[in-house]
Amino acid sequence: MESAWRKAKRALALRLCVHAPAVAGDDDGGAANSERRHGSSSSSFAGGCRSESAVSVAGSAKDDPAAAAALRRSKSGSRSSSKRKCAICFDSMRSGHGQALFTAECSHKFHFHCIASNVKHGNHVCPVCRAKWKEIPLNRSLSLNVPQGRVGINQAQLPQQDAYVALLHQVPNRQRGARRLHTSEPTDFNDDEPLQQAEAFDNLNFRSTKTAEISTYPEFSSIPQSSSQDGFSVLIHLKAPSASSVQVTGSLVNESSVRPPNRRAPVDLVTVIDVSGSMAGTKLALLKRAMGFVVQHLGPSDRLSVIAFSSAARRLFHLQRMTHHGRQQALQAINSLGAGGGTNIADGLKKATKVIEDRSYKNSVCSIILLSDGQDTYSVSSNVRGGSADYGSLVPPSILNDARRMLPIHAFGFGADHDSDSLHSIAEASGGTFSFIEDEGVMQDAFAQCIGGLLSVVVQEMRLNMECVHPGVQLCSIKSGSYPSKVTRDGRSCSVDIGHLYADEERDILLSVNIPQCHEETSLLKVACSYKDLVTNETIKFQGDEVKINRTTSTISEAVSIEVDRERNRIQAAESIESARSAAERGALSEAVTILEDCRRRLSESFASQSGDRLSMALDAELREMQERMASRQLYEASGRAYMLSGLSSHSWQRATTRGDSTDSSTVVHSYQTPSMVEMLQHSQSYIPLPQGQRPQVRPARSSGR
Repeated sequence: MESAWRKAKRALALRLCVHAPAVAGDDDGGAANSERRHGSSSSSFAGGCRSESAVSVAGSAKDDPAAAAALRRSKSGSRSSSKRKCAICFDSMRSGHGQALFTAECSHKFHFHCIASNVKHGNHVCPVCRAKWKEIPLNRSLSLNVPQGRVGINQAQLPQQDAYVALLHQVPNRQRGARRLHTSEPTDFNDDEPLQQAEAFDNLNFRSTKTAEISTYPEFSSIPQSSSQDGFSVLIHLKAPSASSVQVTGSLVNESSVRPPNRRAPVDLVTVIDVSGSMAGTKLALLKRAMGFVVQHLGPSDRLSVIAFSSAARRLFHLQRMTHHGRQQALQAINSLGAGGGTNIADGLKKATKVIEDRSYKNSVCSIILLSDGQDTYSVSSNVRGGSADYGSLVPPSILNDARRMLPIHAFGFGADHDSDSLHSIAEASGGTFSFIEDEGVMQDAFAQCIGGLLSVVVQEMRLNMECVHPGVQLCSIKSGSYPSKVTRDGRSCSVDIGHLYADEERDILLSVNIPQCHEETSLLKVACSYKDLVTNETIKFQGDEVKINRTTSTISEAVSIEVDRERNRIQAAESIESARSAAERGALSEAVTILEDCRRRLSESFASQSGDRLSMALDAELREMQERMASRQLYEASGRAYMLSGLSSHSWQRATTRGDSTDSSTVVHSYQTPSMVEMLQHSQSYIPLPQGQRPQVRPARSSGR
């Protein structure tokens, strides 16, 4: 039994990844040498470095036996203390000190207040071992709605503590112990670390073994000779190359010391995180843990900078490579954060954009991740939600004016009090996505899904061109969501700017054309595509097959293409969600529910739905979930609005976002996940940090079908 407890405690300690664990075999002297090599001073931070008093004891231990004994006692106490830390808030768990401890069926122990939020949202999974809990005993007399900040507890009124009796209290604000890496910031952020040296790879040749794919689907494969067709639909389907479709030939300059580079484009990533007063306690602890996951999964060619904002924003560290030492510094800086102050999203984004714009060196992929649990109290001209506020002031002008959208901002709204309208507007303006983190416990999963995509970008500057072939064919319209499209004045050609794609990512574009009468096979369209391959740095150009339809003498109509009908359903659902949201913002919740109900009825009558199409069934489940979140004004304000906006973001970009249970493998809601996202998501859900110096290994994962 004792051995099992020790294993559980070791797993609990490994699960906490807010600091870089020591390399196996390192001792205190090795840590000190490492600090001297990197020019850093020893300072105190949670779970990490020794305090100055401990250093002074160590320094005198050689000459003073009493000091040596004190040092041994200090180390022993530190080891035993680290084994009694909560896996969520990192604070110690000590019985008899006014702390309610909860021991799960899997034997892992937590503060009750840390696990209560997960349980409140129906999450019965252990944060350490991911075991599913069958029973969650709660003291129902305790309220889950405890205000943020310190809560005074009268210990005389406390019940006896065991696995079935628990007490809520808030994690103390750690702002007093917070430490900044930089007390002042430079005027220009051109101090970014140089990119990984590539001289050793000059003799290597990279060649794509697979290009993007184009498939076309006319609404019908044939139509009568005697009839003309107005508004005839043609679906253009794109699929990006896979992440492993690159062949490397040649030899390394120094094969004994250098490994070939990864087959993906390196990333410059800036995370903008909210550390205002409302983030105090469990929220900040979970944020640190999620950021630890991101840091550990960036490679040595990727660069990261972190901006923390409350009433004002500050850069925690410059844009630096996530090498062994870079990860150490990043984790240390993140762990030093404390919460307090207001919410100034605009200042955070301004500083993050400056980090990207002032770079002396540039990786080919760059992005900003923004997380906030509140509303900007400094820059938004109106506090009224629902579209009346001026959210343009939150987005830096350089991003608003960038038609190519080369710096997407992926925004994450956290909890019931965040301003989903502003975060959705920020994401939409920059070409990024908006995700709604309803359950605090899935924050790491939400980040994992996002970086799973960012670390698999294979295509940039993709453009799709369509041209009519038959002289009587004319383009009517393009349904491309948020992707910019253009139709020439004569209606004979059009283009859609797709931009960047993740590995294996897919896009659907629905065209509408007018077809004249004709007695022979009619060629409708020629489709061409061009893009930049990020691994080979080549510009790829290719053409798809011409879209043709047969002309028959028969007037019997054939079944519509299921691919076209499926895309019509998706577009119809997205348009209904937007209409329902507009009605809800006017206060007409019953009208909004009716709009969604009418859409569900039309979907059920479609050919795709009656053929058992998975996407059509997923759309129906999504619309039903939105209806349920409009049961009352209070419910809509708390989660309905954010859920709908995240769904709109996902459908408009045809890209995965987090909302509700979308990160759960059993969800029926269509989420546009790519294999790389699924891999990273599964890794998050079974992740136990390894000793520093070892890169996390991601298990092969099954692709989520479109």
